Amino acid sequence: MKKLLLVTFVLTAFAANSILCRIALKNGYSDPETFSMLRLLGGAVALLAWHWGQGKLKAIRWNITDAILLCAYVLFFSIAYVQLNTATGALLLFGAVQVCMIGWGAIKGEKMSGYKSVGIVIAIAGIIMLLLPGATAPSLIPAMTMVVSGLAWGAYSVRGKNITSPAGSTAGNFILSIPVILCLSFLRWEPMHIDTSGVILALISGGLASGIAYVLWYQLVASLSSATASTLQLSVPCIAAGGGIVFLGELPDMRILLCTLVVLAGIALVIVSDQKKSKA
Repeated sequence: MKKLLLVTFVLTAFAANSILCRIALKNGYSDPETFSMLRLLGGAVALLAWHWGQGKLKAIRWNITDAILLCAYVLFFSIAYVQLNTATGALLLFGAVQVCMIGWGAIKGEKMSGYKSVGIVIAIAGIIMLLLPGATAPSLIPAMTMVVSGLAWGAYSVRGKNITSPAGSTAGNFILSIPVILCLSFLRWEPMHIDTSGVILALISGGLASGIAYVLWYQLVASLSSATASTLQLSVPCIAAGGGIVFLGELPDMRILLCTLVVLAGIALVIVSDQKKSKA
C-alpha cells in the first residue's frame, strides 16, 4: 500500500509539471528558457535546504552526466510546451520515456512475459497513432522536441536504477544543472521574460513536483523493472489531460482520447503481468 501511494504521488507530480509549465507558457507568464532555469533552481534550493537541515550535506552526490540529462529534459520540455497542449505533450514525453527504458531493459537482458510484451506494444501503438498525419496531429518540430526531452528523462531514469543515495544524487544533479543551463542561456537570442506568476509556477514545479518527486522516483525505480517503470509513467498523460481540462480549458479531441485509451489498455496488461509474476 505504501508503494502504491508513493507511485500515485510521483505520477501526479509528473503530470503537475506538464500542467504548471503549460499554464506559464500559454498565458505568457514566462519564456521557456527562463521557466526551465527557475524550475531547476527551485529543485536545487529545495533539496539543498533539506540536506542542510538534516546535516547531510556530505551525502550529496555529483554526476555531471546525470545533470546534463536532467537539464536537457527540462529545457526541451519547456520549449516543446510553447506549442503543444498539455495532454499531447505528456503523451509524447512518456511515450519516448517508455521506448528508451524498455530498449535499455532489453539490451540488459530483462525478460518479459507474453502479457507484458503485448501491453507494451499496445501502449507504443497509442503513441504512434497520435503522431500519424491528420488534421489534429501535433506539429512535427515541437513533437520531436518533446520526444528528445522524453529520451533524456528515460536515460536519466535508467541511470537512476544504479544509485545508492536517491536524495543525495538528485540534489547533486539539480545543483550541477544550474551552471549547465546558465551556460546555455548565453546562446539565446531573445531577452528574458517572466512575471510573478511565472516565478511562482516555476518554483513550485522545481521544488515540489520535480525535486521531491524525483527523489521518490529514484527510490521506486530501483525496485521496478525498466518495462514496468516506463509503462506506469504512461498514466501521466491521462492525469495531465484532466489537469489541462480543469486549469486550461484544453478539451481533448477524439484523437487524443482514443490514443489515451489505447495507452491505458497497454498499461493495464503490463500491471496484470506483474501481478501474475508476483503470485507465481
